Amino acid sequence: MNHIGLESIGLDGDRCHTRLKLQGALVNSRGDIHGGALMGALDFTLSVVARAHDPLNVGAATIDMSTHFYEPAASDVDVFAVCTRRGKRIAFCEGEVKDAQGNVLAVARAVFKLVPRAPRAVSA
Repeated sequence: MNHIGLESIGLDGDRCHTRLKLQGALVNSRGDIHGGALMGALDFTLSVVARAHDPLNVGAATIDMSTHFYEPAASDVDVFAVCTRRGKRIAFCEGEVKDAQGNVLAVARAVFKLVPRAPRAVSA
């Protein structure tokens, strides 16, 4: 997400907030943020809340994600996500992309497989 400039704003329990700024590398032919960039930002933000209960030891692999676009993203956007249900191996999450005026530009629902992270090697 560093590549597209997705910025972490906050993580509070099962809620996450990120921000994606309008920049030339991310726009479509109309000058709006490309849908693929918005989907990437949604996927990442939703995956954060999927594993928010144990972020150092659990990773998340997207099983399914559906996205609906309502309006073009013609400015910086905020992405909000919530985990609606988490089991031992599966998490269900929902998210919204909003502009600065609070208009909902896109929504997504995703299902993630929760996977243990490999132990990190300690270098001497």
